[in-house]
Amino acid sequence: MSFFEREYREIITKAVCGKGKKFVEATHTISPSHRPTSILGCWVINHIYNAKKKGEHVEVSGSYDINVWYSYNDNTKTEVVTERVNYCDNVPLVVKDDNCISDHVEVIAKAVQQPNCLECKIAAQGQKIVVEVEREFIVDVIGETKLCVRVDPDGCDDDCDFDFELSSDDFSGIETDFLPSSSSSSHHKD
Repeated sequence: MSFFEREYREIITKAVCGKGKKFVEATHTISPSHRPTSILGCWVINHIYNAKKKGEHVEVSGSYDINVWYSYNDNTKTEVVTERVNYCDNVPLVVKDDNCISDHVEVIAKAVQQPNCLECKIAAQGQKIVVEVEREFIVDVIGETKLCVRVDPDGCDDDCDFDFELSSDDFSGIETDFLPSSSSSSHHKD
């Protein structure tokens, strides 16, 4: 029996070889320039991140800006304090394909929960602001893997006819006038 007459074939393809998910709640302490009287608002912006595989987990590292709007001087003045926060989250791979045949992999990370303020309050000492932030990532590790497929010895069915012709009726419902008639003549040069 020759190689091509065998009933199964091995196919090498790219596939998801690992998956993971991680939810994080983090607490950050911010030092405003004035002693705060009350918190008026808090928001998280400018989130950037990247991910790479490190052993049995994916390391997601990034940063975001925390902006806190607060009042001071017995609620007579306001100010916004901004602080850049750096983080590094290790996302464990809970689904792993041991048939991955290469160490060269691609990592796709998606923030399913962008960093978001859960709570913002004045610390017990009254000089600093404590901010609780949540974030959540899912990661996919894509690598080359080997699939084993069964081959039909009779080939494709006759019903698998991919040769077909299109008639002009197939295109009759397609709109071809995208510009008004006056606009096409206004750009015409004699």
